[in-house]
Amino acid sequence: MALLHSMLPMIQVVISALLIAAILMQRTGASLGGAFGADNFSSGFHTRRGMEKTLFYASIILAILFALSALANLVY
Repeated sequence: MALLHSMLPMIQVVISALLIAAILMQRTGASLGGAFGADNFSSGFHTRRGMEKTLFYASIILAILFALSALANLVY
């Protein structure tokens, strides 16, 4: 139990860095014009393919792992 308690902050730092990297590497189609209504529909709805789909799923998995590690940190 002491090993988990001492390793959990380091695990959270690693997961958070990977989560930040996965989110920042995702390409978004919304530009400044999309905020004002120009070309909003063509950039907002598209099918994710290839690396974009992998990064999307990786960011979801990393977010879940981070939430679980934060919950474990509260419990232990």
